[in-house]
Amino acid sequence: MKKSSTYNYVLAAFGAAIIAVLAQVTIPLPLIPITGQTLAVGLVVTILGTRLGTLSVLVYILLGTAGIPVFSGMSGGYGIIIGPTGGYIVGFLAAAVLMGLYLNKFGITFVQAIIANIIGMVVTLAFGTVWLKIVGDLTWTSAFMGGAAPFIVVGVLKAVLAAWLGVIVRRRLESAHLIEAIA
Repeated sequence: MKKSSTYNYVLAAFGAAIIAVLAQVTIPLPLIPITGQTLAVGLVVTILGTRLGTLSVLVYILLGTAGIPVFSGMSGGYGIIIGPTGGYIVGFLAAAVLMGLYLNKFGITFVQAIIANIIGMVVTLAFGTVWLKIVGDLTWTSAFMGGAAPFIVVGVLKAVLAAWLGVIVRRRLESAHLIEAIA
């Protein structure tokens, strides 16, 4: 059964809310904190797929940019986007698209969801590192060591967790006919 546009927008809004809530889970580090945002983006895209998952991420970014305190540390505003962590936030959008396209092509199994979430992690870290290098006027080595290296192991763990939970939730929502299965 095809769901209405309103229903899909509500799903995307729930996805954005999940990202906003998990963004508040923060472990401070000297340059860039570890947050639950990447876990949330992976979870939302694994559950909702390319279109609604990407829409969720876009809504989250627009809300935060507009000043609503949805970014980590209950922050928001355009200044966050142009600041040192802005590249990660912008990278979430690219990650969502690529993860969703990967899952559409290869299916949503646990293994494929892990691969998709690792792709999302790499894309997010790449955007964040490049942005940090430019905004912070850092060397490539400093930007990588402060903006990517500390997050690789945690990122893989979050990718596995997002894949595991995402596949379980997605399958249950599909069997309840609350979301459509990817053909």
